[in-house]
Amino acid sequence: MDDTDVEQVTLALLDAANDKDSEVQEQVRKSMLTLGKQQPDRVLAMCQDYLLKNPKLVVGHRVVILQTIELIVSCRIDKISSPRIKSIISLASDEMTRSKEVVPDWQQAASNILVAVGNKHINDIMEEILSKFQPGVLPHFFVVQTLANLSDSNVYGMVPFLNAILGTMLPMLSMAKQDNMKWVFSSALCHFSDSILEYLANLDKAPDPTVRKDTFSSEICVAFDILFNNWLQSRESKLRLTVAEAVGSMCHLMASDKLEEQIPKLIPAILSLYKKNTEHYIISKSLCQVLDASVNMGSRVLETQLDSLLFALHQQVSSPVDYSNPPTVKNHNEVLRCFSLLANSFPDRLVIFVLQKLENSNERSRIGSLAVLRHLINSSTSTMESKKLLILASIRQPMADHSNKVKKRVVQVISAMAHHGYLELEGGELLVRFIVQHCALPDTYQRGQKPIDPEEVTNESLRTMCDNTLHLLTTTVGRLADVLWPKLLYYLTPSQYSNATTPLCKSLIVLGSKKKTNKEPSFNIDFTQEVNLPSPQTLMIRLLMNAAFPFNNRGHGAPSLSLLQILSINIHPKTETLWEKEIPVLLSILEESTPESLDKPHWDEKLLKLLSKTLATIGDDKWVCQLAAEATRYLSTYNIALEEKSFLYQYIGVTLQQCFNKEAVKKQLQEVLLSARHIDAIEREGVAMGVGLCANSHLEGTLAKLEEFGKSDAFKKSPSIFNLLKERNDVEVEKVKSTLILCYGHVALNAPPEKILNRIDQDILNCISKHFNTKDLTMKLSLIQSVGLIAKAISECVKRQGYIFSRKQELINVMLDFIKAEPADSLKTPVRHLVMTTCANLMPLDPALSENESFDLLKVCVNSVLSLPPETHTPEKTKDEEILDPKLRKALYKDTLAALQELLKSVLARDPTPDGLQSVFKHIESWLSSSQDYERERAVTATAHILAYYLDNLTVKNMISFHNLGAMLGRLSPRCSDPHPAVRTAAIDCIYTLLFIQLRYEGFSQDYKDEAVDSLLPLKDKLDNPDHSVLYKTCSDLTKVMSKRLPQQQLTTVVFMLFEGLVDSQTNCCRASSVILNTLLKNRGGGLQEMVPEMLEVLHVRLQSITEEQVRVAVGQTVLILASQHLQTVINTLVNQPLPYDSWTSEMWMALGADSIVAKQIIEMVMEKLVVMAPYVDKKESMIRGRTTKVATNQPLAMTCGLKELLLNGSSQEPAVSLFPQLFSCLTVRLGASVGVSAPKDSNTKHAANVHVAGVAADALRILLARAQLDEVMKRMDEGNAWDAMREPNTHITGVTLLARAMAKHAGPRLPAIVECLCPSLNNIYECQRITVTAFFSELLNHHVVTELILIDVLMNNMMERISDPSCTVRMLAVRGLGNIAVGSPEKVNKYAKELLAAMSSGMEERDDPGKLITLEAMSGLSKVLLHLDKKNVHLLVVYIFMKIKPFLESENDEIRCASIHLMGNLSKFGSGEQVFKDQIHSILVSLLLHLADPNPQVVKACKYAMRVCAPVVGSEQITAMFQNHLHDDKSLHYGEFINDLTKYLIQDFPGMLNFYHISVIQFFKSNWSEVRAGAAMFIGFLLGNLPEEHLSHLNMGTITKGLVMLLQDPDPVVRVKAAEAMGHFH
Repeated sequence: MDDTDVEQVTLALLDAANDKDSEVQEQVRKSMLTLGKQQPDRVLAMCQDYLLKNPKLVVGHRVVILQTIELIVSCRIDKISSPRIKSIISLASDEMTRSKEVVPDWQQAASNILVAVGNKHINDIMEEILSKFQPGVLPHFFVVQTLANLSDSNVYGMVPFLNAILGTMLPMLSMAKQDNMKWVFSSALCHFSDSILEYLANLDKAPDPTVRKDTFSSEICVAFDILFNNWLQSRESKLRLTVAEAVGSMCHLMASDKLEEQIPKLIPAILSLYKKNTEHYIISKSLCQVLDASVNMGSRVLETQLDSLLFALHQQVSSPVDYSNPPTVKNHNEVLRCFSLLANSFPDRLVIFVLQKLENSNERSRIGSLAVLRHLINSSTSTMESKKLLILASIRQPMADHSNKVKKRVVQVISAMAHHGYLELEGGELLVRFIVQHCALPDTYQRGQKPIDPEEVTNESLRTMCDNTLHLLTTTVGRLADVLWPKLLYYLTPSQYSNATTPLCKSLIVLGSKKKTNKEPSFNIDFTQEVNLPSPQTLMIRLLMNAAFPFNNRGHGAPSLSLLQILSINIHPKTETLWEKEIPVLLSILEESTPESLDKPHWDEKLLKLLSKTLATIGDDKWVCQLAAEATRYLSTYNIALEEKSFLYQYIGVTLQQCFNKEAVKKQLQEVLLSARHIDAIEREGVAMGVGLCANSHLEGTLAKLEEFGKSDAFKKSPSIFNLLKERNDVEVEKVKSTLILCYGHVALNAPPEKILNRIDQDILNCISKHFNTKDLTMKLSLIQSVGLIAKAISECVKRQGYIFSRKQELINVMLDFIKAEPADSLKTPVRHLVMTTCANLMPLDPALSENESFDLLKVCVNSVLSLPPETHTPEKTKDEEILDPKLRKALYKDTLAALQELLKSVLARDPTPDGLQSVFKHIESWLSSSQDYERERAVTATAHILAYYLDNLTVKNMISFHNLGAMLGRLSPRCSDPHPAVRTAAIDCIYTLLFIQLRYEGFSQDYKDEAVDSLLPLKDKLDNPDHSVLYKTCSDLTKVMSKRLPQQQLTTVVFMLFEGLVDSQTNCCRASSVILNTLLKNRGGGLQEMVPEMLEVLHVRLQSITEEQVRVAVGQTVLILASQHLQTVINTLVNQPLPYDSWTSEMWMALGADSIVAKQIIEMVMEKLVVMAPYVDKKESMIRGRTTKVATNQPLAMTCGLKELLLNGSSQEPAVSLFPQLFSCLTVRLGASVGVSAPKDSNTKHAANVHVAGVAADALRILLARAQLDEVMKRMDEGNAWDAMREPNTHITGVTLLARAMAKHAGPRLPAIVECLCPSLNNIYECQRITVTAFFSELLNHHVVTELILIDVLMNNMMERISDPSCTVRMLAVRGLGNIAVGSPEKVNKYAKELLAAMSSGMEERDDPGKLITLEAMSGLSKVLLHLDKKNVHLLVVYIFMKIKPFLESENDEIRCASIHLMGNLSKFGSGEQVFKDQIHSILVSLLLHLADPNPQVVKACKYAMRVCAPVVGSEQITAMFQNHLHDDKSLHYGEFINDLTKYLIQDFPGMLNFYHISVIQFFKSNWSEVRAGAAMFIGFLLGNLPEEHLSHLNMGTITKGLVMLLQDPDPVVRVKAAEAMGHFH
């Protein structure tokens, strides 16, 4: 290659080195490097010349070139000639020092070259640099910087020079006045010191092992003096830091005496830097090096600096550490290293200092001191051994700090102390207490909240840390076992440690299990010796209380039970066996439960049983009495947790059951009653339950104690009672009375049945009845509850013995008075629910109520509950009332409604007959038709419950009539379509139950199953579906069942009620009535015929206002009955409805499809009309404008709309299928005639109707395909969005093509009849219809099915005729169809060869072809046809066609480019073996290769195809193999690699054509497509890269070079990148 070409290219690259695009810059650099690696001397020479000849080059440009030189030097240092090295050194040195000012990028780049060369040629470099480093002259900044960097990169090369360099440098230091020079000297001294230290540390590898530290000491000392005395005080912080860093590094090289002398000045100076600089890491690092050097040489004066050192270091260690900022973390670690160094030399002073600092309450200071203390405990173990007690004493102060950040550090220190044996020492227990206290911390934030300050240590995170620490101490520090066991037990009982129970129990379980397994004597706890431990009784009661509320305090239930099991013999030796059996069962229940799923009452019962069994097993009365006493004393612990306190009363009750010392029992009862806080409802309930449980074993004593308490001072409103109550002074006497009343109720319930009956009147009712006239709500509630409990107790006893409860009516009246006093418009108290529960408990007792008494009871209760406002209603808040919490209100409503149902059942249980049922139902009946959803729901639900109860308890002795059936069904059946779902479901239940009651009365047995009635139950699920058609069907099914079971005489009543329902103002009645009526018409039509005229009249009046879907559907069915008798009239009426049809008319049409005979008649009528009637008329838009618009004619459009609606009915399938070919053709042609047609104007409004004319036809056709079950056709159409396409003028043809394709593939057998029906339309006067049918036929030819069905000739003849159609679009579609035969029926191509070639040739020459669409179709059609034509038919035309196509290869139209390339490929087989064709292929090969990078993926695909099929014609086996192996459509092509390999084969196989090829490629340098230009540059690049020397003469290098240089200035950066890459091959 000509040197001038290489130089020209290198020059162009140097020019482009500063390209504005970073990728181009990068590629230019790579190419330069590539050329430089091949010819380092030449390229380096050019770079040098370029820099010399362009002294005014912008800095950025110079920098890129200098960086390129550095890269070449780094890679090829061994290949560069010595003269070149020297000139490079000289150039770099000159570039670096030319400007006296510092220009960092430029001079740094030059300096880097010197450092790169210095790695190999240190002597040459030093010769050059030292020439610019002359004694007495201040050197250039970058000369010093280069020396510093060289000492880093070539330690062994540089250290031998350093003595001389230092010698020259020292006098210069005093000459440096500028900060930047001082900085660079300081930096260099730092690097030199580090290099010397590295050299000395690795003397075994060093070239001169005789070098020693003192070689440099004197120079370093001189430099130290200048830096330390003069420069360290600079105002510039960057300089100060660098000087400090240098001083630190230099200390290790200074003579010991010199360093010792400097320490008193050096340390204060470094410490003073902390205040002057914000960046502290370098200062701490320097200080650490100074301390290290001082300690190593055993400095004596260091101690004099200790105070100031400690003060400053403490300030540093107290600075907050930002873990996202590495320098602050590094600084913290350096400071801790300083403390370690000092600790080894001055342990006493250091420890005293840190401990004194701990006393400072400043948060940061404490945190810092604790960090140091922890570091020292962990790192200086031996030094700290003697200081343990002192540290233990001093840690107490920070333990009392309120800051969580400080506490977090304290915990870390305690953890370190634990691992080093501090906790066993005296005072260690305080540290354990600290950890436990913080395991008990409450949450800082509610769930879901997050701290605002990211640095904040929340209670949660501190608590978790303490949990983990306690666990670690228990499991990893073995020697702590005896410190923690049993002392941790102390923390289980005080309430302030409640939140720590879970981690405490877990630790105790680990410790106890280990001791128990190893049979250690210390496992057995002597509670008398251990002063601070709770007694076994208190411990047991606490752990059992935790178990009762297992998910409180972070889930303390399971750990408490597990600990109880471990402690068993320590609690009492007899408990072990029982607990081993019982506790694991309880634990497994907890394991499977969540707070929501745990059955709390059942769980409580199990725990009370466990306590009872435990006490029975222990069998020690004294122990049990002590337990009762301690449990009572323990009550006050739970004053802030009343649920838990209430349960503790039950534990006390169970304990007193097992206590046989009557005096002790009385004493504890007295204590409980006096100490209770009666003001709280939960506690009152707890006291009563506890007293009741006690009465089970001590009835006499308990009643006596209650009577005594009732007479005590507690009930006299005098000041003295408050002293007795041990409570606040505002306790009201009413609350104490309430407790007493409740106690009597629970005593009645729990007392032994054999003893209680004769005590009820005298001892219990008499004591509470005197309070019946109270106005106090609390007492009322207690009275109601108590009476209920007494009734329950009597019910239990009555099962064993008869009893007349004479005071029953009196109690019921009292209860009703309580209800009547409640406000009617709100539910705020549980009075209603408790009264009704109590009345339900009283109802079964004798004597029975009279009819009037029963009526009053029901009336008061039903009306009081059903009239309540809805649960979600928020009542107005009055001054002194609180609004109920929504959850409480919900529970209150639920309980109240449930209580009403229980009461109704208890009344019905007294008279289970139709009359008894009626007496209850009449109170509910009027509420069933309420206008309020919630009232109807309550009424129907209550009815469902009483009917179910009635059926369950029904015993039929005589055959009597169930006379209520008709009335109840009439009331309830419309509710089955009530707007409220709950009403609907309950109504079905009612009807189901009513019909079964009827069956029972008809004499069927209790277990008889009636299929019809049973079929009602599945209907409930359907009623949950709000879809109206489902509700319609369900109601209809329901009616069928009802009508089967209804006696004849009751039918008229039901029908009458339903007619009334049609005009009812309640929409639910309208809906249900219309549905049920329709069903009755179907089932008993004969009997109700005379009602039809009246029914139609009502419908016509009412229908316009009916909005409910079900009613409209029902009306549709009625219309169908009419249509089957009066078809023409019904159709005429519907067709004349205004367009677009409203939903009512649409549904009428749709209903007509339900009967196949009616539907078929309508379809035939519509098709007949659509053929003969004009689809649209042309109307002028206005008088002024000449344009016309197509407007649809009214009747055909209306019929199409109606047909669409009719086909929507699934039942229209049969007629639609039988007429499918005619209907399909009719709708396809109708669709063609509707595209782009606007709707006619409405005669009333004069505005165009809102109808998409083509859309209606498309929808009808779509529904027809569905009816014909052509699911695959539908699927393909939907996938291709064909329906939307068919509706719009610009995509109509695409849509029709998709339709034809889907039909050909999935509905072939239907095509002959369809084609026959469509053919006449090809001669239609409407162009739009010809286009639609031609498009359909054109696509059919794409599929072989037409040959199989013998349709090919018909279709081909039609296409040939259409070639001369006046419509351009029809001609284009006809050409497309003729081309499609090659795909659909290739075997027929030669039969029609002549016609096909003629049609395609004329298509390519079409003049009336505005968008070249016919040309495009002709080319792609010919492409397809050529694949199947015999050679004889094409042979003579090959070159002619080739020449015709060639101009299209570079067409700007992507599709034409694509089609022409494809066609070129298909021609290849006809020209194989012909030299003339081979030449043609070579003439376009470059074009094809470059279009492989075409921006259009379809063109790329076409190129791949053409090249694959042309491959054999090219005349090179290797190229043929390449094309066929790599150019696959589905494989991605690595274009660069492909072109690279290809150029190798072109050079090898066609050396004579290289001139032609490269000239062809150069022509593409000016292509319109940047991708092609880039490809051309690559092609040339690889051609050059692979070209042997001897072939260079074939190429015009001047043109190539000129072209590439031009491309290097291309506007597209991708092209510039490729041009630069190509230039890299010029070597």
